[in-house]
Amino acid sequence: MLYGLIETNSSIMSQTKAALRLRAKEARALLSPEDVAAYSASIEEKLLGLLDGFTTVMVYAAKAPEAETKNLIAALNRRGVRVVVPIIERDTCSLRLSYLPDPSVLVPSTFDVPEPIGHELPARPGDVEAVVIPMLAFDAEGNRLGYGAGYYDRFLHRYPHPKKIGIAFSCQQAERIPADENDVKMDYIVTEKGIIRHNGRAV
Repeated sequence: MLYGLIETNSSIMSQTKAALRLRAKEARALLSPEDVAAYSASIEEKLLGLLDGFTTVMVYAAKAPEAETKNLIAALNRRGVRVVVPIIERDTCSLRLSYLPDPSVLVPSTFDVPEPIGHELPARPGDVEAVVIPMLAFDAEGNRLGYGAGYYDRFLHRYPHPKKIGIAFSCQQAERIPADENDVKMDYIVTEKGIIRHNGRAV
């Protein structure tokens, strides 16, 4: 009976997450290219302040219509920060890391995510001090929904030490994201409207 209850609760959570993902995608799709550019610039400005003092930062390389990170990566490189980007390994459902001193080498790869294929400079996860993570949906308590494959959650369970910073547009915020032991909370969430600590307090 207990197993059946757990299975039912898991199924309900999966359905809820799927509905939240769809709602967030629909809200994001209503943004114009001009909105995406302006909101991404606002997010970048806030991130540069939040990341001040870090020497090695992992940043996702954005694909449309995600919050853009190309200018952020360039700004961090100019600052002298060692920028690391993730590369998706579908066979192992994991991420491997590469330094990215030159964003021009990024090309669309797995799931159309830009990756430095053919120009990899292997990086050690233990050197990463902060991680900038894409979010499909989020809530004020630091809970995050990605695309459902769990790449970042597995990576952050294995390497929990970096500061975890999720970014998205404010229209992607949900009232509550259901979470279980496999889901990793963000330390900070950054939108075009501001910065939220994981305890829900704005900074």
